[in-house]
Amino acid sequence: MIMQALVISVQRDRLLVLDFATRRRVIVITPDARRFRQGNIIRIRYNGVMTNSIPPQISALNIFALPGGGPWCNRC
Repeated sequence: MIMQALVISVQRDRLLVLDFATRRRVIVITPDARRFRQGNIIRIRYNGVMTNSIPPQISALNIFALPGGGPWCNRC
């Protein structure tokens, strides 16, 4: 599955993002979290499994930053 999202915060091995399709916050588990910054718009590929926790969690297979960062990005 694919998710397009806005990075809200970056931690060591995870991102907190806003999923554009559902307007929900989601935790994305990834060892590459530090490659991204708050405000980046990213495309996440994952296996479709999402926890029922609040916020829900997914494990990323890979993540791509979309060019331009979007109108929310003032530090990209």
